[in-house]
Amino acid sequence: MTVAPARPASAVLTWSRDLVQPALRAAVDRLPAPMRRIAGYHLGWWDQFGDPVDAAGGKAVRPALVLLAAEASGARPDDAVPAAVAVELAHNFTLLHDDVLDRDRTRRHRPTAWAVFGVSAAILAGDALLALAADVLAGSDHPAAARVLTRALLDLVDGEHADLTFERRPDVGVRECLEMVEHKTAPLLAAACALGATFAGAPPSTVAHLHEFGRLLGIAYQHVDDLLGIWGDPAKTGKPAHTDLRSRKKSLPVVAALASDTPPGRELSTLYRRTAPPSPDDVVRMADLVERAGGRSWSRDESRRLLDEALDRLADTAPAPRPAAELAALAHLVVNRER
Repeated sequence: MTVAPARPASAVLTWSRDLVQPALRAAVDRLPAPMRRIAGYHLGWWDQFGDPVDAAGGKAVRPALVLLAAEASGARPDDAVPAAVAVELAHNFTLLHDDVLDRDRTRRHRPTAWAVFGVSAAILAGDALLALAADVLAGSDHPAAARVLTRALLDLVDGEHADLTFERRPDVGVRECLEMVEHKTAPLLAAACALGATFAGAPPSTVAHLHEFGRLLGIAYQHVDDLLGIWGDPAKTGKPAHTDLRSRKKSLPVVAALASDTPPGRELSTLYRRTAPPSPDDVVRMADLVERAGGRSWSRDESRRLLDEALDRLADTAPAPRPAAELAALAHLVVNRER
């Protein structure tokens, strides 16, 4: 039997969105009208008045991981669509709340939901998406799936709380910053891969290997996300330049620079301890100091190392060749976003 060639990551993401979008829209349509309007706005389907628009709705990496993990484990990707929908709903729950917690006013080149509809309404819309994710999984024939997602979300909340406490602390170590990321970012990518394998009826060892693949990829993802939060092109990220430095966020490259015990790291620490908002010149200076203190190169190196480890775990599952190659291509895309 001839095996179809692996598709590039961009084609995989398009395929995943096309496959998941109808079921995702059908799920969101079940929300009460006010929550549906906010959720649809956040997802890029319509404007604040409910009129259809063609706005960016995100890359939808997590649903693609679900579908490919299912296929790599021997199932049809269509069989895992409910899991992909649930993961995407849960992910957007976190984004709605993150924007409120971080007071970010821009996402995907548009005003954030809380900036348009208000803080309380955006929080409630996030809650609605979370409840909807649970409902979608409850309607599937995989009772263990709900536990996979809820465990991930409990970890995520723990990591988010740790991240918020970092804002009030002058000193944060690299190890505890990594532990925060392992809770905040990695669990949902790990759950996406594990859910795909679970819906495929894969043995526990396969589920575990794919979970670990997603976990390692999630940590690498955060390294790259933090690099983009400092040096990302606003035209591509949909957020203003130097966003994380303006809020003095203790992201991975920043914490590595602060812990470097170098002259640039010490100067960065002085700027981070100021109470006055940083000026435009300050944030440019901060970015330079993070780079000179080694934070940028450390996060880049770590993201590549974690990618290699993730691909080793993927190989351990003895997956179907084409979906495995596409999972690898997706992993490379995630880690190479900065470049």
